[in-house]
Amino acid sequence: MCGICGIVSIGREGPPVDSEELLRIRDRMAVRGPDGAGLWISPDRKAVLGHRRLSIIDLSPQASQPMSFGNGRYTIVFNGEIYNYRELRQGLAAQGQKFTSSSDTEALLALYAQRGAGMLDSLRGMFALAIWDEREKELFLARDHFGIKPLYYSRQGGYFRFASQVKALLAGGALPHDEDQAGRAGFYLLGYVPEPHTLYKNIRALPAGCAKLIERSGREKSIRHFDIGSELAKTEAAISGGHNNRLNKDELHDALRDSIKHHMVSDVPVGVFLSSGVDSSVIAALASEQTAHLRTVTLGFAEYKGRENDEVPLAELTAAKLKTDHNTRWVSRGDFSGQLKKILSAMDQPSIDGVNTFFVSKIASELGLKVALSGLGGDELCAGYPSYRQVPRMVDYFKGWENHKLLAVNIRKLLSPVLNYFTSPKYAGLPEYGWSYGGAYLLRRGLFMPWELPGKMGIEQAKVGWEELNLLERLEETVRSLKSHRLKLTALEMTWYMRNQLLRDSDWAGMTHSLEIRVPWVDVKLFRSLVPFLLRGQLNKADLLSAVRSSLPAEVFHRKKTGFSVPVRDWLLSETPNSSKARGLRDWDLHIEKVLKIERI
Repeated sequence: MCGICGIVSIGREGPPVDSEELLRIRDRMAVRGPDGAGLWISPDRKAVLGHRRLSIIDLSPQASQPMSFGNGRYTIVFNGEIYNYRELRQGLAAQGQKFTSSSDTEALLALYAQRGAGMLDSLRGMFALAIWDEREKELFLARDHFGIKPLYYSRQGGYFRFASQVKALLAGGALPHDEDQAGRAGFYLLGYVPEPHTLYKNIRALPAGCAKLIERSGREKSIRHFDIGSELAKTEAAISGGHNNRLNKDELHDALRDSIKHHMVSDVPVGVFLSSGVDSSVIAALASEQTAHLRTVTLGFAEYKGRENDEVPLAELTAAKLKTDHNTRWVSRGDFSGQLKKILSAMDQPSIDGVNTFFVSKIASELGLKVALSGLGGDELCAGYPSYRQVPRMVDYFKGWENHKLLAVNIRKLLSPVLNYFTSPKYAGLPEYGWSYGGAYLLRRGLFMPWELPGKMGIEQAKVGWEELNLLERLEETVRSLKSHRLKLTALEMTWYMRNQLLRDSDWAGMTHSLEIRVPWVDVKLFRSLVPFLLRGQLNKADLLSAVRSSLPAEVFHRKKTGFSVPVRDWLLSETPNSSKARGLRDWDLHIEKVLKIERI
């Protein structure tokens, strides 16, 4: 796990690169890689690559980056882990390939030299990578299937720049800070900035499951190697409606165990974030099968101690049953007050979530861990959110309103000002948005509604932001090729909420403490093996528990799902002076602070 960056001069006659700018970008990401720093400059100074290293696989200097290969033709900077790299290396070695390290990075280089962009189909893991081809003067960028690892880029002033963080690119000092109104609108609507947008016009996220080739001439070629909706649609089309094979408990256990096994590949100890929920409990049970000494970490909130939403007692019971080396740490309002400035500074893009991950990552790091497994993604696979029930019902109930759009708009305009005084204004938009999956999902997940944007951003900015974001059309496009209600919601939750908020929050919150967070439920092989069962509606939390029934305490099976909650809103209201509430939102840190205080579900 690392921080990567680079600057490439565009065009045959482009100017040389300022390596000092690259160093400013690189060292803005020092917490992502405290174990080492690397710099590579091409002979003609037209390309510069930088790397900050967090040593996880092959701790030796031979695995340092930037790493070159093929007599210096290819040079890579890579952030992430390739969990099947040993199998890939074996295949390459059988073909006569020689290696000088035992790292997954070198395997990536050898694969790229052999297959080019086609190598992406072979990778199992989380990754954001950049490879410079010195002979062809080409830059290749790629991001993993689900978007676990971030990668941002900018094309400005004759240069192409990229980095693991938006703030790092800005720290280089060469990019303007012009606002992206679509990014701002997206944050108000959803509580996160949906990719490919950021808060800045000149900085974009490379979309998940995508690659980009920047040629010598400066021409860009985009490649999509994976798409969640397309994968679901392909399986849906391939499976006959009359095929009703039941989910086999042993097959499920083997698939889950295989994912955990691969996610524990490491040359440093791997721990587990353990809550009282099913997702993390199953991970801990399966991980304990892989090692005799598993470390688990539980985060407790002082305000919840002894109450229904206290995660600690059941987590400790699970840890005792699994015989893990367990640590519980408590967080209070005072702890939050002391860390608030650091949280807002570490948050690379604005989010209304991530505070719990920040604190549990801090604890894990203080305990000496560099890697931890998280239960993130279990709800998306197992239909664990209320949206899986509520959105289809909403669409069914408001079916037909697509033929009365003008009436629906007028109803919303009439009711919204009234409803705003005593309940959520979302109810006013039910006839206008509730009849489509995209609209119903926005109503369910939205923080604010589209008609509220002018009051948050200004009339012109809201108009520009809403039009450029094109949110409803993009939400509809996510599900357009799918028929199954279950698959539609899986596509929406994984493509939007999981990718843009949960995974992004895990990245910045973990990396702030130089901790690599791995997500075994978000695994391309596991996903493909389970999609047929998602289609038949067979995979749920009870199925996950059935795969490890003998390992977990009975209380886990009978616990009522309450959802994970954090007392952040109360903490912020007590910490922020009233005077700051009335100030404008020119600074995005204040922007986040205010939105956190008024979060609505």
